[in-house]
Amino acid sequence: MTRSFWSRLTAEQLLAQCEIDTYRASGPGGQKRNKTSSAVRVRHPPSGIIVIAEESRSQHENRARGLRRLRQALYLKLREPLAPENLTAEFLAEHPELAPARDSQGRLHLSPRDPRFWPAVGVVLDVLCSLQGRLRETAEVLGTTTANLGDFLRSHDKVWEQANQLRIQFGHKPLR
Repeated sequence: MTRSFWSRLTAEQLLAQCEIDTYRASGPGGQKRNKTSSAVRVRHPPSGIIVIAEESRSQHENRARGLRRLRQALYLKLREPLAPENLTAEFLAEHPELAPARDSQGRLHLSPRDPRFWPAVGVVLDVLCSLQGRLRETAEVLGTTTANLGDFLRSHDKVWEQANQLRIQFGHKPLR
């Protein structure tokens, strides 16, 4: 199964595939912090991704937060290779997960708080991986500038980290 399959699942369907552990988180947080098992570890065995959420004293809030993090991790960590004939600006301009991330001039322009951000990140990282971590070629295929692509990748620490891991994997220097 692929990222596109898992990302289309409802919260209930995705949670049904997961193993959820609750535990007592350590650290500061008041009198009830070490008395309730409110921290949540979400394991998704089909993809091998594990995320944790332990910020809240509410197990329900942490479970919801863990599910959001799992969805983000699917877009960050799982690559879907693109066929060479699909590595064109024309094809990617119409891509359903990437098109909403563009402004009227074709630049990538979404905030990490926007729910459309993570699907767009997945496609951008897929293109970067398909082009072996080369930023200039990736920007060309995405129909944007290298500066705009760099700004988009830099908009979230985990996206920046994943882009640099891809570049290192292909023998390039990390982006600064």
